Amino acid sequence: MLEHFHVPQEDEVRVMPDDLRRTVTDVFLKMKMTRRDAEQSADVLVQSDVRGVDTHGVSNMLRRYVEMFGQGFINPRPDWKIVRETPSTATVEGDRGLGIAIGPRAMEIAIEKARKVGVGCVTIGNSRHMGMIAYYPMQCLEHDMIGYSITGGGSNTVPTFGAVPRLGANPHAWAVPTDKEPPFVLDMSSSAVAANKIGLLRRMNREVLPGLIADGNGTPIMQPRPLPEHTWMLPLGATRELGSHKGYGLGVIAQVFTGILSTGTFGDYGYGHMSHFVAAYSIEAFTDTRRFKRDMDAFLRYLRETPPAPGHDRVYYAGLPEWEEAQVRRKQGIPLHKEVVQWFDSITSELQIQRMPRKP
Repeated sequence: MLEHFHVPQEDEVRVMPDDLRRTVTDVFLKMKMTRRDAEQSADVLVQSDVRGVDTHGVSNMLRRYVEMFGQGFINPRPDWKIVRETPSTATVEGDRGLGIAIGPRAMEIAIEKARKVGVGCVTIGNSRHMGMIAYYPMQCLEHDMIGYSITGGGSNTVPTFGAVPRLGANPHAWAVPTDKEPPFVLDMSSSAVAANKIGLLRRMNREVLPGLIADGNGTPIMQPRPLPEHTWMLPLGATRELGSHKGYGLGVIAQVFTGILSTGTFGDYGYGHMSHFVAAYSIEAFTDTRRFKRDMDAFLRYLRETPPAPGHDRVYYAGLPEWEEAQVRRKQGIPLHKEVVQWFDSITSELQIQRMPRKP
């Protein structure tokens, strides 16, 4: 994540991952989730924070989930089920369950199918927010599989040339195993920026960067400026001249694989009402796994050893910065904004659960 979106050092409070995971689990249990779903959901959020994807960790998501549980919008104990199935595919009815609880189970189904027939794909309808979608393809890494996931829904992103939103941010994610190199993990929004990053800027009272959002009329904001009150997200690319039709197309195809392939849903059907798609591809079904992982190592070294352009220290590949950030945060703790920690103190007191420890 760009430094522009990180919590300023003077505003951060460090919390160790295991302490955060216990507190988040306790909050989910108070929302009446099962122990299994509470622990799984907490792990998705905390892994996001550990990897430095603060937009989809506890800071932005947990309080929204608590609000939606209170509104009855999220079913804490969904009776989700497979409603259509073949040896390589399944369609899941999510029963309004939280995506970060159902998604990992759906990927387990996909992995088992891939183990048997080479490829497994699961689409999930009538669900809720899925958090950091890289979590799900990363489940495939230990099984020597390539993982893929998409989530779609909501209405906060304008089409190219559009004045009103028609799509959500609709991100795609892939994870590819390696031998010795950190794995390749690409998690990208179809919009120019994840919507939660705008929330981070509001919390930190920072200007918006050019090409990320449009004003309330759909006009792209192409100069740094304070955030306007009413904004829409732009497709990846910002303007047609810079390639926004590509991000727009990625957003459309995400909606096809998630909402339309599962329950036929699209458009403005409420924040958090979302559909998902996960897939697992067995490497051994295509080629020798050991050779593939060695070749991935060589390919990724080839990329990161590219001579850097003037003004830059090094070249990265997708997943490497997050892997490096995780090594730091597991030792030094996760930096939460002080306002987020105040919210934790308030909600733990309200729910009568143990206060979250801070790193000494």
